[in-house]
Amino acid sequence: MIEVMPKKPDAEIEATVLRVFLKTIDLVGGPRALAERRHLTWANSLMAAAYAVVLHEEALWSADAIAAELGLSRAAVQNILRADPEAALKKLAEIGEGENIRVHLAGGLAKAAYRLVRQGEEEPRVLRYFLERFVELFDIPWAYLVLKAVKGFDFPAERAEDLLPRFEGLKLEGLNATEIVQNLDYPIRNPAELLHQIKMHLGGR
Repeated sequence: MIEVMPKKPDAEIEATVLRVFLKTIDLVGGPRALAERRHLTWANSLMAAAYAVVLHEEALWSADAIAAELGLSRAAVQNILRADPEAALKKLAEIGEGENIRVHLAGGLAKAAYRLVRQGEEEPRVLRYFLERFVELFDIPWAYLVLKAVKGFDFPAERAEDLLPRFEGLKLEGLNATEIVQNLDYPIRNPAELLHQIKMHLGGR
């Protein structure tokens, strides 16, 4: 029997994987901590775990499909998907310098990172950097203007009044930005969520 897997845009999956991977790096202390503790080899395992978690949660892929896609054993994928995030975060403090990361630990960290990303808890500087590179790459003028307007703003935005002063006199694709901001759903947790809501508003015209 042929397995039919729900399809999400590849770019959306890739973007989420990258965000989750970056959050796993944040959870283990950042790139410098990995280097200082001789854990740079963890990167491959954390990326594979991030892919497995995102494909399972976002695209609803089965363990078999994920294993085939990533070149992992079915058992390894199952260990990732069954891992306990809380246990992984506790175990992290016990890992010795230079010690390899085990599959269930990578899986638990990826699941914890995925949960935090979905809750909007990402490192603001990293998230902003990738958002800026994204809008530059795809030449999205209105998105560039939005990011410029909220530069330095301390998210979350609890209400429209928090953002309105930054959008005074600004137009996005011919519309007054202040009118758009007043019609968004609050709270808005981060710049990515703000861009998404504005995109939906502009696309619904």
